Amino acid sequence: MRAWVLLSAVLWYLTGAGGRRSSERTSKGFIYGKPGHPVKLYVKLHHHSPVLVCMDFRRAKKETVDPTYIWIGPNEKPLTGNNQINITKTGKLMVKDFLEALSGLYTCTLSYKTVKAETQEETIVKQRYDFMIFAYREPDYSYQMAVRFTTKSCEGRYNDLLFRVLKKILDNLISDLSCHVIEPSYKCHFVKIPKHGLIHELFIAFQVNPFAPGWKGACNDSADCEDITNHNILQARDRIEEFFRSQAYIYYHDFNKTIPAMHFVDHSFQVVRMDSCRPGFGKNEGLHSNCASCCVACSPGTFSPDVDVTCQNCVSVRIYGAKSCT
Repeated sequence: MRAWVLLSAVLWYLTGAGGRRSSERTSKGFIYGKPGHPVKLYVKLHHHSPVLVCMDFRRAKKETVDPTYIWIGPNEKPLTGNNQINITKTGKLMVKDFLEALSGLYTCTLSYKTVKAETQEETIVKQRYDFMIFAYREPDYSYQMAVRFTTKSCEGRYNDLLFRVLKKILDNLISDLSCHVIEPSYKCHFVKIPKHGLIHELFIAFQVNPFAPGWKGACNDSADCEDITNHNILQARDRIEEFFRSQAYIYYHDFNKTIPAMHFVDHSFQVVRMDSCRPGFGKNEGLHSNCASCCVACSPGTFSPDVDVTCQNCVSVRIYGAKSCT
């Protein structure tokens, strides 16, 4: 409420007036293989993978004699002796605390016997199942916002003063959320209003960002800090939207028909969400259509050095989640 009153007072002064994915998952959370078709799935960074079953759904409903299971990891070596890998006696695999470097192709070979009852003749059958697993994290949100204010003139110091006061008010409004206003700018334009002639308006734009100085202190040592920063930026967005709604209310109810020359233009508030990915991650709707909104670990041959949205090509990169072209 103080922020609303402060801006209203400034306006009167300036004018001289008083916000894991896989289609193969069963109800138990198991992911079954598909003969001849790699199963693609996505595991959130620092979370456990779903349970992968070294068997297809049809085979799982049948009797299987003397089954054996051999799991091969992305490094093309057997998956044994790793504390992050849990393999059961029935061939089910789960990866704990999934990291970008664990992304890649996981292959399981199921061997079992068929036995002719009348002759006891045994035949060994082998079936291979492939799973492509990718580490992902949620994108970091920020918001691009725009508002308009009327003004007496496009000349003079009052426009700049209003701009600076507005930025300070908004920063104070969201400072406890470790969010801040960045890249603020404004331009003054002549606007022809139907039945009202020409008026001067300030077109103000700014971005609300969740990485104010000291933002890591809000993470509480959380490995998935984007969950916290995204929660905070959503709160910041809601507060700013409410702030400008209050300006519209003041315009209609508190001026008693005496409208200052500088005031918020009702319905001018606009907001657009902007996504970015942490280094080593990027979006690729063509390659990862089942996780199009995710920031997925950059595949070998690509990298991402900063908070961009896409991975760049680099033939020398041979790992997942590369942050540089080396």
